[in-house]
Amino acid sequence: MSTTGPLGQRAEAVARLLGPHFRRAQELGLLGPAPVTTQVWRSLAFAAVAAQPPQHLAIDLGSGAGLPGLVLASVWPQAKWLLVDSNQRRARWLEGTITALGWSARVSAVCERAEILGRGHLRAQADLVTARGFGPPGATAECAAPFLMAGGHLLVADPPASTVAASCRWPEEGLARLGLKWQATQVVATQAGPTTITSVIALALCPDGYPRRNGAPAKRPLF
Repeated sequence: MSTTGPLGQRAEAVARLLGPHFRRAQELGLLGPAPVTTQVWRSLAFAAVAAQPPQHLAIDLGSGAGLPGLVLASVWPQAKWLLVDSNQRRARWLEGTITALGWSARVSAVCERAEILGRGHLRAQADLVTARGFGPPGATAECAAPFLMAGGHLLVADPPASTVAASCRWPEEGLARLGLKWQATQVVATQAGPTTITSVIALALCPDGYPRRNGAPAKRPLF
């Protein structure tokens, strides 16, 4: 799959809009040193594999400097986003950036652990959850599943599909415990190089026992 076409045409506009913010994040040590345009292109890969823009709520886990959350909020200007990061400094930077962009009516940031949020009022409220570098598959799935309504999707940036079998990273039995099912692992061709995105669908609401207590998903992954 390629990000040429409508999404590719928007990459330069997104980079112009968000570039100054991301470069400032680099100066502050909140974002890696890769060129901003490269990071924008890789974030656009999420939109390339999405079935449709989120209609209810999208949540970006471990948002950091807002990749892919801020990029996708730019691509989908009608979508409502919550950017989640447990680091106070990163969350505060996100809040300031959202305000500077004039997006506060539809995009917000919160400094909190995903496990805590997943046990609260946001449970089963999202039709899309994204994750880029949040954690290993088992932890990512367990933290994301509680947010998803039935039919919602989790999109995760994965290592190149050729190096690790999707069936090993996203085992059917482990996902089923969370009401999830692997759909596809796709390599998206971008101007920054190939980017691998895995799509997981929520077949049912996440069982009440998940997420487990804070830190358990990462320390003792389900798979």
